Amino acid sequence: MRIYGDTSSGNCLKIKCVADHLGLPYTWITVSALSGETKSQAFLQRNPMGQIPVIEFDDGRHFAQSNAIIRYLARGSALLPDDAFTQAKIDEWMYWEQYSHEPYIAVCRFHMHYQGKPKEAREAWRVERGEKALDLMESQLAGRPYLVGDTFTVADVSLFAYTRVAHEGGFDLASRPNVCNWIARCEKQLKLPSKDS
Repeated sequence: MRIYGDTSSGNCLKIKCVADHLGLPYTWITVSALSGETKSQAFLQRNPMGQIPVIEFDDGRHFAQSNAIIRYLARGSALLPDDAFTQAKIDEWMYWEQYSHEPYIAVCRFHMHYQGKPKEAREAWRVERGEKALDLMESQLAGRPYLVGDTFTVADVSLFAYTRVAHEGGFDLASRPNVCNWIARCEKQLKLPSKDS
């Protein structure tokens, strides 16, 4: 399979993390959204939404959206347990990530890390929602190692990608020990070096 993406993107990093964790063979094809490559005619044939990541199989089938991709890749593995209720709880966190976490944490990071804007220039409403998302994670992770039960799942991968770099968007992770400990556990599971917070 081929994965089209950019490893500086948390959404793309999710795919790489799951594929590597499961030992799945793939070819990584770097595509930059910042340079406009995702709006090219060739790319739009793979994903009319004009977004990365995209996964493509040898038979020509392809699809996008990071959480859909990691869920597909994880089927039949410990990252996506067979129990229907557990899968529903995993989905609950993954949907929440795209609606109530990523639009605030990732966008603040983009503004500061890629556009060079100062912390003070962040949109107050976006910061407030990002802080609430991190607070909810801090509460959820009290007394438990992972987001869904005691097992490392794609829900953790989904939330890990941008939470790990939330400090690059001006968010204080050091004040959230449960989140910091969870990040360290996820890094160990994924065999990734620690990201300074």
